[in-house]
Amino acid sequence: MAKPPDPVVGSDRPEFGTYAAERSPRLLRTAFLLCRDWGTAEDLVQTALTKAWLAWPRVGDDPDPYVYRILVNTHHSWWRRRWRGEVPTGDLPELPLPEGRGVEDRDVLWKALGGLGRRERAAIVLRYFCDLEHAAIARILGCSPVTVRSQISRALAKLRVDPTLRDHFPSPAEFQNQGV
Repeated sequence: MAKPPDPVVGSDRPEFGTYAAERSPRLLRTAFLLCRDWGTAEDLVQTALTKAWLAWPRVGDDPDPYVYRILVNTHHSWWRRRWRGEVPTGDLPELPLPEGRGVEDRDVLWKALGGLGRRERAAIVLRYFCDLEHAAIARILGCSPVTVRSQISRALAKLRVDPTLRDHFPSPAEFQNQGV
């Protein structure tokens, strides 16, 4: 009795396996040019080929335009989703805090957060302390992402003008002048 062949990616769609094997190096170079990072490019090609495999019966005779469109659209959606405000670094800067201020700072911030409305406080905590996206916060709070953004905006506006925070913490300009 003959041994059954090992399953191969795309074995139920043999032309896809051939296409993926032949085009992967070219797709990888294209993905690298889009995102300028080899690791991300590999992820991008894998995601694009997965999406192409799922749609393979609809692709037609010339799959290149379809697959490249998936590649570009996926890159754009990843690029929009990624936040670029922070740059990773090996060494964290030391924040200049006077001795013994850690507990006092926490108490002041705790009181300021307590002055916010319940939903504003929840939105701030979920966004900045739990690092959740607006859509996830909206699902948790049972509202729309637009409502979450407006709650966060209102809460930050209140915190910016809170006299205890203003008197206790330096302004962003003061932080920049300190070289932080």
